[in-house]
Amino acid sequence: MAEQLLPTTVVGSYPQPDWLVDKAVLKSQTVPRVRLREMWRVAEPYLEQAQDDATLIAIRDMERAGIDIVTDGEMRRESYSNRFATALDGIDIDNPATVKNRAGVDTMMPRVVGKVRRRGAVEVRDMEFLRRNTDRKAKITLPGPFTMTQQAKNEHYKDAEELAMDFAAAVNEEARDLEKAGADVIQLDEPWLRNDPDAAKRFAVKAINRALDGITVPTVVHLCFGYAFLVSTKPTSYFFLSELADSKAQQISIESAQPKIDLGVLKALSGKTIMLGVINLGDQIVERPEQVAERIRAGLKHVAPERLIPAPDCGMKYMAREVAFAKLKALAEGAAMVRRELT
Repeated sequence: MAEQLLPTTVVGSYPQPDWLVDKAVLKSQTVPRVRLREMWRVAEPYLEQAQDDATLIAIRDMERAGIDIVTDGEMRRESYSNRFATALDGIDIDNPATVKNRAGVDTMMPRVVGKVRRRGAVEVRDMEFLRRNTDRKAKITLPGPFTMTQQAKNEHYKDAEELAMDFAAAVNEEARDLEKAGADVIQLDEPWLRNDPDAAKRFAVKAINRALDGITVPTVVHLCFGYAFLVSTKPTSYFFLSELADSKAQQISIESAQPKIDLGVLKALSGKTIMLGVINLGDQIVERPEQVAERIRAGLKHVAPERLIPAPDCGMKYMAREVAFAKLKALAEGAAMVRRELT
């Protein structure tokens, strides 16, 4: 079967049900880097079962909305990164460091106190569960090595690059097992590339390439400016984007619906497929399919249809579920409109 033009997907997360997660706890702080067990409403003996049930809801919502490449909605995660990052050897999560983030807010971070190694599978069961429960293409996400380096306090390695390369080796081991577990697409979330573009220019592509070494299914690097819930005004350009032309990832995922970026930057990524954010998560108003189609057409001025994958700007974790579902439906319908024009 020929690949469908303009296949739709999600970035990763979908809203967790209120019976599973206490949103007040989740929203009371920045995105958790250490564990945030108190956000779960379900007692430990029943938590995995509850997370499985929530995952089924997320998968079915994406299917019903008409999304072509689905995820597990990241229902089992406290944040996009901490589930994986805190499961590694060399990380002290019981005695976190408190560091001021860019906004001057105290943030708890895991401390790196020894050699970072993957001690065992972290997301493999998640992927197997997703594969068993959908016949659509299935994608799973992992935190990228550069972002994890920025989200931990290094008290062991001589420099950040050395730490990033060990994070990358751990991600690579996990990614190889996720591919075996049936992942059709593997995505690395690297929102912190823009946070320290100088360090990113030095070693981010090297670390990303190490993380994706030997992976044969399509791979994605997702960059964003942060969840719309936490970041209301977004820059209009990326500080680190064209450099990803040299990465092994076949797809680059960017926001463009909320931050009005100049899509001319995509010319520098002519060798890549672009996962283009065409759903604004900073706005509770649901787009009309015609608006989504217009944003897709804007992308097509710079990217061939064979290289464009319409998506939301970012993860949908912080949204109301009915809004998220309606936005995904608009995404699928808008993509279908443009698809009909192209064929």
